[in-house]
Formats: sequence, C-alpha cells, structure tokens
Amino acid sequence: MSGILEGKRVLITGVLTEASIAFHTAKLAQEQGAEIILTAFPRPTLTERIAKKLPKPTKVIELDVTNDQHLGRLADIVGEELGGLDGVVHSIGFAPQDALGGNFLNTPFESVATAMHVSAYSLKSLTMACLPLMQNGGSVVGLTFDAQFAWPQYDWMGPAKAALEATSRYMARDLGKQNIRCNLVSAGPLGSMAAKSIPGFGELASVWDSRAPLEWDLADPEPAGRGVVALLSDWFPKTTGEIIHVDGGLHAIGA
Repeated sequence: MSGILEGKRVLITGVLTEASIAFHTAKLAQEQGAEIILTAFPRPTLTERIAKKLPKPTKVIELDVTNDQHLGRLADIVGEELGGLDGVVHSIGFAPQDALGGNFLNTPFESVATAMHVSAYSLKSLTMACLPLMQNGGSVVGLTFDAQFAWPQYDWMGPAKAALEATSRYMARDLGKQNIRCNLVSAGPLGSMAAKSIPGFGELASVWDSRAPLEWDLADPEPAGRGVVALLSDWFPKTTGEIIHVDGGLHAIGA
C-alpha cells in the first residue's frame, strides 16, 4: 500500500534535533512516500548530522529566512534537486532572550521586530520563495502555539504567533486561486530546542498536566508530526486558513 504522500516533494525547515516536530515530520513524510529536502540555519552541519537518522538520505540547504539572497536562490537549488514542490513546512521561530521569560513590558522594539520577522513574516517570505516551484498547487503547513491566550513566560512569542496565524489566513486567501492551501498545526508544549530557550518553560508546560483531556507527553513530537503530514497530503483537499490543534484537547477546556 502506498503512503499518503506518495509522489509528493516537500521542503521542511527547522530540523534541529530528534526531539523536534520538524524531524518527526520529515521521518513520517519519507515513510509515507515523499521526497524531501531540508533547510537549516545557523548550523547546517547540525541538521546534516540529524538527517542521517532519517529513513532515507536527504539534502540540507543553508537558509536564513531573513536573508533575501538566501531566499532568492532557494527555488533554483530546490528545483535542481527535486524538480518542483508540492509542500512546504514552516517550523521556524525565534525571539531574543529579552523578549521572553516575564520581560514583556520591558522588551525593546528591536527584539520584538526580530521575533516578528523570524517567526511570522518568514511564513510569507519562505512561501513566496518556493512559489515558482508549486505550479500544480500544494500545501503550506506552519507550526504555532495557540495565540488566543497569554501564556506564562512566552511573552513576545505570543504576539509573534498571533501574527503568524493571521499571516496564514491572508496567505490562504491570496494563494487559493493557485490551488495552494495554507494551514497551521497548533501543538502542545514539547521539550524541543525551542522550548529550552524559553525561561520558565516548565511553568508553561505544567498547565497540560491538569487541564488536557488526553494525556500529553512532552517527549513525544510524533502526534504533531502526524498532523503536519496529514495536512500536506490530499486528505484535506478543501481545507485552508485552518488551525488544527494537536494539543491533547487543552484548547477546548476552560479552568
């Protein structure tokens, strides 16, 4: 039986460690029949090392999503490797340390601007860089952390994720005519590299212990990876501008 991504060509960002959602997305995508290519920044050699643990070999490209030169050459490099693209995974987020950990009211705009550029605007810039390769339509999937709420310690990454969610909706509006879907997976907290950069992350994650209807495992990124792969597939052909929650159901529960 063929996989749900059989024949698909997918670019995946954000593979930093085996604990990342992006790594599990890449692994599942290959298992489901996709050809993939990875991007990495600032240390492509780290991603190349992790990529060796995937089921099949894959090329790693250096890509700083705030660098116009990197974005400008992306289509040519990916086109030579895969010929085209059917899917793009945006798993990119960053905020300077002074924008996290309870410093919300004191964070300078320069740090806020960096968080917004890397974490939100890059969804648009990455997709537009890949657009020439998506002549037959496709699926763009990003990763968010529910921006409806103010979370402990998350500070300016919250507004950055809210901007990411709004960006995804506007992209869904403008790219639908080209049969390109744009959706997000809102995952629960995981013990990834990104999480470790948030001061007081344990306080945020502890919310899931008492409120999530389904038991949530901080060490298991696979459920979120499955959500991403499902949205990359043809099983959601008329779904766009959506946020799929893979968070143990916590988003549906009040106090």
